[in-house]
Amino acid sequence: MALAGRCHDRRRRERGRRTRRLPALDHAATAMTAAAPIPHQKGTHMNTIRVGVNGYGVIGKRVADAVLLQSDMDLVGVADIATDWRIKSAANRLPVFASTIEAQQAMRGADVPAQGVLDDLLAQCDVVVDTTPKHVAAGNLERYRALGVKAVLQGGESHSTTGHSFVAQANYASAIGRDSTRVVSCNTTSIVRILGALDAAGLLLRARGVLIRRATDPWESHLGGIMNTMVPEPTIPSHQGPDAQTVLPGLDVVTIAAKGAHTQTHSHYWTLQLTREATRDEVLDALHAAPRIAFIRMSDGLVALNSTVELMRDLGRPRGDMWEVAVWEDLVTVNGSEAYLAYQVYNEAIVVPETIDAIRALTGTVPDAATSIRLTDESLGMRQDFLTPAEEPDHDR
Repeated sequence: MALAGRCHDRRRRERGRRTRRLPALDHAATAMTAAAPIPHQKGTHMNTIRVGVNGYGVIGKRVADAVLLQSDMDLVGVADIATDWRIKSAANRLPVFASTIEAQQAMRGADVPAQGVLDDLLAQCDVVVDTTPKHVAAGNLERYRALGVKAVLQGGESHSTTGHSFVAQANYASAIGRDSTRVVSCNTTSIVRILGALDAAGLLLRARGVLIRRATDPWESHLGGIMNTMVPEPTIPSHQGPDAQTVLPGLDVVTIAAKGAHTQTHSHYWTLQLTREATRDEVLDALHAAPRIAFIRMSDGLVALNSTVELMRDLGRPRGDMWEVAVWEDLVTVNGSEAYLAYQVYNEAIVVPETIDAIRALTGTVPDAATSIRLTDESLGMRQDFLTPAEEPDHDR
C-alpha cells in the first residue's frame, strides 16, 4: 500500500509538470453575467461566424453564452416561445426573437422586447443551433435548409435526421462543410470521449457500461420526477451504446441504464476488455492524452456527485457547469487485460463545447479538430485537473 501511495503521489507531481492547464473562469463568468444588452455586430472580421440559437432552455442558454466567448463568432440572438423569467432575463442582455408568430404576440403581451420572429433571426445567421425540445428540431431542419442556414441539432433528435452525429475529438473532419450535424447526447458524448481515447491508444477491445441517470433537470424538478426508487430503461442495450456507434462505428459497446431519484448529473461504471495486458499507467496516460477529460479523486474528498457539483461552484464556474468528463482517478483499476473505471457527467453542460466545435466544422472556418478544441477549451477555461493551479494558455502551440 505504501508503494501504491508513492506511485500515486509521483503521478500527480508529473501531471502538474507536463499538462498545460487552462485559465480560471473569472473572465467567462464576467461575460456570462453581464447585465447590459449585447448588440449584434455583423462581420467583426472576415471569418466571423454569425450564430443564432433557437430554444433558450438548459442547453440553449449555455450555448449562447459560450458563443459570446468565441473571438471568431457573433451571437445574432436567441429565439424561444417562452414569456416567463427565462426569456425575460435573456432580454436584459441578449437580442431576443420569437420562434413563432403566436409567441411574438405573447411576448408583446408580457412586455418582452422581441426583435422579430425566427425568420428574422435566420436571415442574419450563417449557423443556427437548435436546442428546442426533442423532435421539434427535426421539423425545423427543412426550414433552415431552405434559407441556406447551416444547423447544429442536439442529441434528442435521431441520427437519421441529419445523417451525421458529432463529437469533436472523434469525427470533426467528417462534419466540415456539411449543412447540418447532430451533437450527440450528454451520456453519449462522455462515452465517445472516454472509450474513444482508449480506442485511439490501441487499448480497447470491448466495453460494457452501467449508467445511472438523473431523474430530471434541477430547474424543473418541481414538475415531476421519480422519488425513492430507481427505474431501469426498458431495453438492453440502452440507447446510449448504439448512439455512440453513430460516431465510432467500430466500437464494441453495450450499455445498461437506469434513472435514479436525484436531479444532478449522471454517473457511469465501466468494465473494459483491453486488447492486451496493460498497466494502470498506460490506461491513465491514454485518458490524459485526450481532451475534455478531467480527473477527480476521492482522496481529495470528492466522494460523490454532489461534492463535484459544489466544487464547480467554488471554482466560479458559470452556473456551476462542468464541461469535462470527471473520471475518478483513484478508482481506475487494471487487472491484466481488464480495466474498470467510473466517471461523472454534468448533463447540462457537457455538450456545449462540442456544439461550439460543430459550428466551426460546418462552416469550415477551422479545418482541424485540434485547433477548434483548443480555441473552445481556452475560451471556457476547461481543465484536466480542477485542484492544481491554472496556467496561462500557450498561444504559440
